[in-house]
Amino acid sequence: MVRPIAFLVGLVFVTALVVALLMPRDATEMTAAEVFHKEPREFHLASDGPFGRFDRRQLQRGFQVYKEVCSACHSLDLVAFRDLEEIGFSKAEVKAIANQWAIEVPSVNPDTGEPATRKALPSDHFPSPYANETAARAANNNALPPDLSLIVKAREGHAAYVHSLITGYADVPAELKKRFPDSVPPATLHYNPYFANLAIAMPPPLVADGQVAYTDGTPSTVENYSTDVAAFLTWASEPKLEERHRTGIAVVIFLLIATTLGFLAYRNVWAGIKH
Repeated sequence: MVRPIAFLVGLVFVTALVVALLMPRDATEMTAAEVFHKEPREFHLASDGPFGRFDRRQLQRGFQVYKEVCSACHSLDLVAFRDLEEIGFSKAEVKAIANQWAIEVPSVNPDTGEPATRKALPSDHFPSPYANETAARAANNNALPPDLSLIVKAREGHAAYVHSLITGYADVPAELKKRFPDSVPPATLHYNPYFANLAIAMPPPLVADGQVAYTDGTPSTVENYSTDVAAFLTWASEPKLEERHRTGIAVVIFLLIATTLGFLAYRNVWAGIKH
């Protein structure tokens, strides 16, 4: 008799807990982030879907935005200069990009053994804009700019999150100031409803049309900048995406053929046998 009673008590407890978790919270108990945080806006790239392919011209424009804007603070540790050949740059162009990169690669002086720097080679990975984490934090009000190599895969919303965050900077809403005065970002932070806690240390990276001069005829607008750099970072996060899509399609076709042959073989073997 004890077991059924214990089971019923446990069932009632679990039910009450589930109901409590699912019940809408009183508006007065919600935090500013819960009220004002926004999900990433709808966003589509040519690489989306099982048949998606990268737009090489868009990736090159996105790299230009990264080079001229993002690389001042954000590293791209897992990408080598020679990887840029995959997005349409020639070997000579890659060599020139590496040689002219604003940040030199850490090295050692072979004559003295002292730390030194040198021009980048195509085989080098993109050098970090800071010597170490301490230097990065010192230059950014103790905030550490994240590496962008895997940022698209690391954030919920993926490319849509990157696009929305870059273009989502806004003035602090009057309602937030009124309802949550303690949550108003200080002068060292910036309001962005797409950031988890609404206050982000990174200032708006793209501030005006014409900031990056495209040379292929694409309009030089903030919307295009954010779209293109989101596409480039998608490629950086998963450079073998097209190969994976091709492999997946080939496997599906093989399985369909194998299934069809298996079914026909089954029918042929059992055709003359009564069930």
